[in-house]
Amino acid sequence: MTLAMQPRPKRWFLRLARALLIAGLAFLLLPYVLVPIYRVVTPVSTPMLARWLTGRHVERTFVPIDRLAAALPLTVLVAEDDRFCSHHGIDWQAIHAAIEKADDISEARGSSTITQQTAKNLFLWPGRSLVRKALELPLALWIDLVLSKRRTMEIYLNIAQWGPDGEFGAEAGARSAFGKPAAALDRREAALLASILPNPLRRSARRPGPAVRRLAGIYEMRARGASALAACIGGLQAVPAAGH
Repeated sequence: MTLAMQPRPKRWFLRLARALLIAGLAFLLLPYVLVPIYRVVTPVSTPMLARWLTGRHVERTFVPIDRLAAALPLTVLVAEDDRFCSHHGIDWQAIHAAIEKADDISEARGSSTITQQTAKNLFLWPGRSLVRKALELPLALWIDLVLSKRRTMEIYLNIAQWGPDGEFGAEAGARSAFGKPAAALDRREAALLASILPNPLRRSARRPGPAVRRLAGIYEMRARGASALAACIGGLQAVPAAGH
């Protein structure tokens, strides 16, 4: 091959750069295309996909929100995001408060809404990197715009990890912890499941330690009479106070 026939290095570099740019844009835009589809299609999460790809067990049965015990979504709301009904995917007040309490923005905790957690579980990866958070915030806004609060909550309850051995979703969590379907949970059991959501790999609803039992008591009490949150996600009854 003569020198004149050889491809120019610059041309090949430009083609590679163009291909990488297109692939990157497709990766970034794909979640925005999928979210409207998730109005009617049952989604899976990136942790589920990661376990499947590595040959590990995944247990998940998607259960519509109206077939769950009413105590569960309400207790999860008061435990994870009690401003879920009033924000638009991001709780800016909580973010501001978390940043003020932290020494560094990367150390800010406690400001992630259920919508943000749904975005992370559906499309991103675990961890506390600023890159992931930067991708998560616009996705949360988009999810809140496209999906109803009820549908967002339904998806979250069915993709959250609820156990250390690949138990995803409320149904798998309830059966693993209590040997019963999520529809049959009582208030205390719902509160125990809500208490382990931050770290189901280290916390157990089946064998709750003192911290989990204490949190469950707090969440159970808060869920009683949570009529505003019940109305927000629709079709649920507020958890009655004891004795009602």
